[in-house]
Amino acid sequence: MKRITCLFAIVLIFTACNNNFPQLSGPYMGQSLPGMSAELFAPGIISNDLCNRDVAMSPDGKEMYFSVHTPDFAYAAIICSKEVNGVWTKPEVVSFGKDPRYTTIEPAMSHDGKRLFFCSVLPKDGSDAPGDQDIWVVDRTAGGWSEPRSAGTAINTEGLEFFPSITREGTLYFTRADLGTNIHYIYRSKWVDGEYAEAERLPEQVNLGANRFNACVAPDESYVIVPAVGGPGSLGGVDYYISFRNEDDSWTEPVNMGPEFNHASGQEWSPFVSPDGNYIFFMASIMAERNPEELTYDVFFEMERQAQNGNPDIYWIDAGILDKLKK
Repeated sequence: MKRITCLFAIVLIFTACNNNFPQLSGPYMGQSLPGMSAELFAPGIISNDLCNRDVAMSPDGKEMYFSVHTPDFAYAAIICSKEVNGVWTKPEVVSFGKDPRYTTIEPAMSHDGKRLFFCSVLPKDGSDAPGDQDIWVVDRTAGGWSEPRSAGTAINTEGLEFFPSITREGTLYFTRADLGTNIHYIYRSKWVDGEYAEAERLPEQVNLGANRFNACVAPDESYVIVPAVGGPGSLGGVDYYISFRNEDDSWTEPVNMGPEFNHASGQEWSPFVSPDGNYIFFMASIMAERNPEELTYDVFFEMERQAQNGNPDIYWIDAGILDKLKK
C-alpha cells in the first residue's frame, strides 16, 4: 500500500506540473544562459518540488532527458521533453520507463544520437523479477526507441553498474560496485570494432577518496568530473572533483570544484556536460532560506512545493569556469 500511495502522489504532482506547462521555445528549453555562477535550471519547470537529477541531451539539443524519483527511490523514471516546431513539449516518461516495477535512471546519449544508455533493474533472466542494476541500451528507430537490451558482459557483471557517460569517440565511462566491499570504482570501456572492449579501472586520480560515484566524461575526453567522498578539500559528504586527461592518457591530480558546485549538505552526485561542451549541469540538494513573514498552514505547503526544498534539483553553469580549475 505504501508503494502504491507514493506512486500515486508523484503521478498527481507530475500531472499538475504538466497541466500548467508553459510554452517554451529556443535552446535549452528557452532558458537564459548561465554565467560563471551556478543557477537553477528551468526553475519551477524542471527544477521543481520533485526529486530531479541526471541530465542528457541529443546532439542537436532538441531533446532533453532527466530522471525523476520518489524520495524513497521506490519509483524512478527517465523523463523527456522535445523541441517540436520550435516549441518544447510537456515532459513525459520515456516509452521504456513506464513499468512501475523497474526503475530507470541516468540517461546518456551517444554523440550520433542513435543510442541512449541508461541504468535499470530490468530483469535479465527471462523472469519478471527486478534484477541487479545494470547499464542498458535502446536504439533509435523510425517509430521511437527500441526495446531495451543489455550493454553486454564487458560492461555488466553480477554486481551493480551505474551512470553511463560517453565520449564522442564512443568510449563508455561508468561506475561499478565491488562485489566484496561495495566500494564504487570508475571504469572505462573503449568501442573497438563495433563492440565494447573489456572495461578497465581508471587510476587513483579518478578513483579518488574513500568512495566515488557517477563520473561524467567530457565529450572530447579532456576531463572527467567525479562525485567523491573523502577527497582533498572536501566541503562535506559527496563533492564534485575534476581531473584533466593528459596527452599520454594519464590524469592530473583531482581538484575540488569549489562552492559553485559543492555545498555543506554533501549531496552532489550527478554531473553532465552539454554535447557542445559549453555548459555543465549538475544535481545538488539544497534547502533554501525561506524567511516567511508569518507561519501559517498554507505557508508550509508553499515552502514544500518549490525547488530547493531539500530534494535534488538541477543546476547549470558556464563551462568556462573550468579554465580556473585547470590552472
